[in-house]
Amino acid sequence: MGDEGYLRELICEIGRRVWQRGMASANSGNISARLDKDTVLITPTLVSKGFMRPEQILAVNLAGEVLRGEGHPTTETPMHLRVYREREDIGGVVHAHPPLATAFAVAGKALDLHLIPEAVIFLGEVPLVPFQPPGSPELAEAVVPYLERYDAVLLENHGVLCWGSDVEQAYHRLETVEFCASVTLFSQLLGGARELPPEPLANLLALREMMKGKTS
Repeated sequence: MGDEGYLRELICEIGRRVWQRGMASANSGNISARLDKDTVLITPTLVSKGFMRPEQILAVNLAGEVLRGEGHPTTETPMHLRVYREREDIGGVVHAHPPLATAFAVAGKALDLHLIPEAVIFLGEVPLVPFQPPGSPELAEAVVPYLERYDAVLLENHGVLCWGSDVEQAYHRLETVEFCASVTLFSQLLGGARELPPEPLANLLALREMMKGKTS
């Protein structure tokens, strides 16, 4: 939550980062931030995330009604709003198509190996949400069971969805998902991804739960 002008600029900046890192091609991907309890700022449809202007960001209520802004909100608006309605502590949502993580989603493989301490603490596992058509109410509902335990999901044959206490945190989680996908893939190509030893892993998972409790 915060100042509307600042959040509009920040959404555009994050859109540029997503585009520059190749995590959204053409007009794909969408970003949103909670402005207040009942209002969300969200990216427009059919606009490249790398070239958005602050005035193009739309303000919508939790029912999806446009309050102000240019054009039409992203077709994934139902998914974003369902996340905000489910958890009032979520302040930002980012959906994109980073190539390696999306490849795992297309292959039907979750990112559930515990390989790197920092990823265990700050992201945990990234489960696979069974396929539902993009932009559909069914997809929005399919995400709900994962919101309490996880910070990001792979959308089968689709892409990645991340959320956080603010939109910056949601974007950082997107970066971490793609990093984990890269490390997992290359370590497997090198002969096998070796998970962290059981005792250190248990300590890291306990630390993650403690940190989530402080930020929830």
